[in-house]
Amino acid sequence: MALLAVFQAAFLLALLPFRTYQSEVLSQPLPLTPESLEVSINSTQQCLYLQWRVHNLTNHQELKMVFQIEISRIETSNVIWVENYSTPVTWNQVLHWSWESKLPLECVTHFVRIRSRVDDANIPELRFWSNWSSWEEVDAQKSLGQDPLVVFPIDKLVEEGSNVTICYVSRSPESNISCAMEGVPIHGERLSPNVSAFILNNVRFIRETGTNIYCVSPSNMSGTILFVSKVLEEPKDFSCETQDLKSLNCTWDPGHDTALQYHPSQRYMLFDSFSGKTKLCEHKKCCYWQVASDSQETYNLTLIAENQLRRRSVSIFFNLTHRVHPRKPFDVFLKNISATNATVTWKVHPVGNYSTLLCQVALHGEGKVIQQDNVSVKVKGRYFLSELEPVTEYVTRVRCAASNHFWKWSEWTGKTFTTLEAAPSEAPDVWRNVKAVLGSHIVTLFWRPLSKSHAHGKILFYNVVIENLDNPSSVKRLSIPAPANSTELTLDQYSYQIHVTANNSVGTSPASIIVISRDPGNKNVEEGRIHGTEDGFSLSWKPQSGDVVGYVVDWSPQGPHCQLQWKNLGPNTTSTVIRSDAFRPGIRYNFRIYEISTERIAYLLQKKTGYSQELAPSENPQVAVSNLTSHSFTLSWKDYSTDSQPSFIQGYHVYLKPKLEQCHPGFEKVALSDDSVCCQYKIDNPEQKTFVVENLQPESFYEFLVTPYTSVGEGPHDTFTKVTIPDEYSHVLIRIILPMSFCLVLLMVLCYLTSQWMKEKCYPDIPDPYKSSVLSLIKYKENHHPTIMNVNDCVPDAIEVVNKLEGSKLQFLGARKSLTEMEFTKPAYLYLLPTENYPGPGPCICFENFTYNQAASDSGSCGHVPVPLKTPPSQLALLTSPENLLKSLEQNYVNSSGESPAGETSLNYVSQLASPTSGDKDSLPTNPPGPALCSEYRTQMAVSLGLASPSPSENSNLSLVTLLDQGEHRR
Repeated sequence: MALLAVFQAAFLLALLPFRTYQSEVLSQPLPLTPESLEVSINSTQQCLYLQWRVHNLTNHQELKMVFQIEISRIETSNVIWVENYSTPVTWNQVLHWSWESKLPLECVTHFVRIRSRVDDANIPELRFWSNWSSWEEVDAQKSLGQDPLVVFPIDKLVEEGSNVTICYVSRSPESNISCAMEGVPIHGERLSPNVSAFILNNVRFIRETGTNIYCVSPSNMSGTILFVSKVLEEPKDFSCETQDLKSLNCTWDPGHDTALQYHPSQRYMLFDSFSGKTKLCEHKKCCYWQVASDSQETYNLTLIAENQLRRRSVSIFFNLTHRVHPRKPFDVFLKNISATNATVTWKVHPVGNYSTLLCQVALHGEGKVIQQDNVSVKVKGRYFLSELEPVTEYVTRVRCAASNHFWKWSEWTGKTFTTLEAAPSEAPDVWRNVKAVLGSHIVTLFWRPLSKSHAHGKILFYNVVIENLDNPSSVKRLSIPAPANSTELTLDQYSYQIHVTANNSVGTSPASIIVISRDPGNKNVEEGRIHGTEDGFSLSWKPQSGDVVGYVVDWSPQGPHCQLQWKNLGPNTTSTVIRSDAFRPGIRYNFRIYEISTERIAYLLQKKTGYSQELAPSENPQVAVSNLTSHSFTLSWKDYSTDSQPSFIQGYHVYLKPKLEQCHPGFEKVALSDDSVCCQYKIDNPEQKTFVVENLQPESFYEFLVTPYTSVGEGPHDTFTKVTIPDEYSHVLIRIILPMSFCLVLLMVLCYLTSQWMKEKCYPDIPDPYKSSVLSLIKYKENHHPTIMNVNDCVPDAIEVVNKLEGSKLQFLGARKSLTEMEFTKPAYLYLLPTENYPGPGPCICFENFTYNQAASDSGSCGHVPVPLKTPPSQLALLTSPENLLKSLEQNYVNSSGESPAGETSLNYVSQLASPTSGDKDSLPTNPPGPALCSEYRTQMAVSLGLASPSPSENSNLSLVTLLDQGEHRR
């Protein structure tokens, strides 16, 4: 028993601390631990979604609790995110929380755990952390498939300027995988042997179709598209207004469009907090809101813009009646249009119960507002436009607004109209140029066209009235059609008053009067020089008399046909600056200053000439060399005009390059721009245009150049001209040789003329029968056939026989005597000529004398030439041999006892009229021509056979027969 008591006491002593600990534990409240934790993945948004419950809450109990969530990556010890999430919790409530990962979830494994505590000041005993839940593993790589290389995220949508992390996952560890974005290499961090991550900072929008990112391994390639959107902006200039109090038109500036391929643009909604209505807008810049019929006047509208990434909103509060924007007026018309007035009318649209609108009328002319006024209008408006310019195009415009609570003007409604013409309101601005020529005045009148504001219409013509002041009844009127602005008058030595007016279709302008005095009093005024500046030409003068009405300055460029310009100045002006856009550098301008008397007579005060900007001469004078001797020569450039140069000529530089580079007296040695050295002589007088170069070396050459110089430089250094100096005696030889050469040529001409005269008188040329057009020469062919001679009708002239053979004679049949025998070694040729008694153009037979052609004479005899049968035998004899010739002579001629002296031989020429039918000597006629009249051409034939001159009988038809012996013919 004692043992049992001891054991019981020991047990009780041991149980006492346990019971004490148990009572302490049971006295503490139980912690509210999160349970049923579930984690899911949203790959599109790269988010982890967590949901859990708290089971130890009683019914209808609500506590404010804090949940601490830890997220690890790759390993549980690698915590990358810790966040406290506060929320009220009720019994059996499912809690939700999400976390967006910057690194794509598919790249590595993630782990999640959670714990909680009560965050309620009324229950301090529960304000301690519960135990952690177990780690929940999230591995998205299990759903990747079998692709050897994958890039994440896939088709991610981000805003411009964001930082984006991408990665690639390889099924096998590879170290030589490279990645690039739009062709630009990118470098990252290796997370594991199979995974590498890349951080892209501040990505920019490239295109709507996205940005291309790809990775390449030796055996594979993979990529993704990163869609970078413009940042959604808050709508700007949000405003709502009404035109008829029945609907609202809200407008705003949406900013950038955030639309991408496969991703829609932002959308807009209107929300009214008073009525609770919402409307989805159909457009990006405007939205229509129907006004309720319950006469709601106050609105609080919110415009909401949102896309997949962001949401923006803006609100306005307004009263409907304070946002009235009327429609533009209509039916605008112009009535009662005149030269200076017009009336405009229009209509307006009604706005609810508003009875009056405020309308603004504006008149525009030449691009600016001329008149503007406001008019109260109910339905129709009317306004009178005054003080208009004639023949001017105007635009009148009308717009309206609410008169009680002004918000905005309506759009403009306009109408264009043109006023009518009126008479010109101002006299033309007239000036003149007077030249005295041969006792008369040549007056050129100039006038400027009237401005549009003064012409009041199209100017049709100008009237010029010329009134002789010495004879007022003498008036001359001219009408100059527009657009002419000048005319020329020739006036005699009288004073004239000239009136010039401009005329249009309505009337005439006031007259501009100018007087041309008989004695203009233009004394010889010296011309001075003036230098222009960038501001123009500054002129000043002293008044000659106090009784003037003004001054005129005229100017023109140097030249014969340049347009005259002028400037009118007041009577108290003694200086002016002439400015003109027409002034050009290098052009000389001539200025004249006139004072205008009260009689409108112009008196010349000054003459000036100058340049707006002087330029260096661009051309050198054309220099002529004269008086060239062995020691000097003269240079002259008299045709060089100094007035037409681009600056005032101050003188000339004469450059001389001697052979030995030694300068003559008066020259100085200078270096040119090309570093060559020459001698320079300076001529200070610009009017001196000759120069004698002296002290030269004979039989040498020099080079010279003449160039003008001015205050801004000299002329160009062109090519030098070479001059060769003759020796000292060359001019003497020239004076001797030239006269001798002239005399020699003259003597040769005289000798030639004398020889020609001697030849014609003493031994003239023997004519070439082959060049005669009388006979037709037929060339002797190689076959030696006899040639056929032409028989031509001709009119005889004369024939004479001056040769007689010794011991030979011819007896004519009329004397009944025998012929002395004659030897004919070669054929003779016969010309039978009709006598002068023959009344008509009788036939003649002309045989060529072949004594000039040995080949032809050797042929033996001539062929027969047929003679027409109607020709009487007594008028024609045809012989082919000497025997036939003698027989014919015995029958038709009377013997003559006259004989030629023995041994006498001579030549004579017989003229014969040629027949026009004689052909070319090279042609052979096949059909002999008939008788025809002979031409006036005379052929000559040598006669060498002497015959006694016969005494022809009265009935004889043939005057003479001549026998030619070729052996006696000389040429």
